[in-house]
Amino acid sequence: MTEPLPYRLNVGAVLFNRAGKCFVGRRADLPAELGHVWQFPQGGIDAGETPTDALWRELAEEIGTANAAILAECPDWLSYDLPPHLVGRAFGGRYRGQRQRWFALRFLGEDAEIDLAAHADVEFSEWRWVRLAEAPSLAVEFKRPIYERLALEFGRFGVEEDGQGSALDRWGQ
Repeated sequence: MTEPLPYRLNVGAVLFNRAGKCFVGRRADLPAELGHVWQFPQGGIDAGETPTDALWRELAEEIGTANAAILAECPDWLSYDLPPHLVGRAFGGRYRGQRQRWFALRFLGEDAEIDLAAHADVEFSEWRWVRLAEAPSLAVEFKRPIYERLALEFGRFGVEEDGQGSALDRWGQ
């Protein structure tokens, strides 16, 4: 019997704007007709990096800005397994999925600061702000349990379901 592949260490960012909506980007490497190709910024933790170091680097690489402040950190590492047809193909065939440390952040800048082409390896082809409760339905199926957990964990930072709540009030702004 062979040992199962390890998990890739990763960080993720649930980035909230002043209106309490969160950033999602449409993956540039997947055709839109697949649907469910939206995700939060995330990426691997390099050797010698702390999760917060990786967080700031990944934000700058994927959305062109790290103009944000950390609001909270998920207390647990969250993991997902790739579906069988992707094991051995995704992540260079070296990992069975990802073990992730997630952060909630407040975006301090303006939308014009977001530059998806800031890095040579473009992650997202487009982006938008959505209610956090909407994010799990936009994500690929095997990541949905994590997005559902993030909606529970970080929901206090987002706009209310009816769209009437003010995230600014909760942030003391």
